[in-house]
Amino acid sequence: MNLISTLALAMGSSWVSGIRLYAAVATLGLLGRFAHLTLPGELAILTNWWIIGIASGLFVIEFFVDKIPYLDSTWDVIHTFIRIPAGAVLAAAAFGDFDRKVQIVALLLGGGLAFSAHGTKATARAAVNLSPEPFSNVVVSLIEDVIAIISIVLAFLLPIVMIILVTGFVVLSFFLLPKIFRLVRGGFRRVNRAT
Repeated sequence: MNLISTLALAMGSSWVSGIRLYAAVATLGLLGRFAHLTLPGELAILTNWWIIGIASGLFVIEFFVDKIPYLDSTWDVIHTFIRIPAGAVLAAAAFGDFDRKVQIVALLLGGGLAFSAHGTKATARAAVNLSPEPFSNVVVSLIEDVIAIISIVLAFLLPIVMIILVTGFVVLSFFLLPKIFRLVRGGFRRVNRAT
């Protein structure tokens, strides 16, 4: 794999891990196993049946948990300690054929991408949970599922597009996150005043 393809897959998988880690791992494994797409570096381990099976099982659990208001936020809090380190590891593993210094940089940047995606997702979902009707939560969750799977496929098929999209998302999240955070804080204040 060339540098651009490896970079796109490292960025895409670490970014998606901040949103749907198990979908990212299962999709990478399935694409490597059935579509015979070459996974860069040390990511080839994801084609192992045990890894595909466990990641798929956890994705099914997450799929349903993430549709339930407030339970999804609890899941996100717990997964703060799983998604971000996993995103860092995925990025570093993608650069497994490169020098150790490059792998360390990939680890740090991958963790940052996972943190950016996870922070924006968790904060946005907390804002959606303040909505009185439950359907918006399900719709947003389904959109996240689709984005996660399509992003991994896109990293393989159109690597430059994926690099641009992830970079654009990170820039956008720096602008949106404070606004979403204020919205959530204001919503909690309104809920506290009403009770």
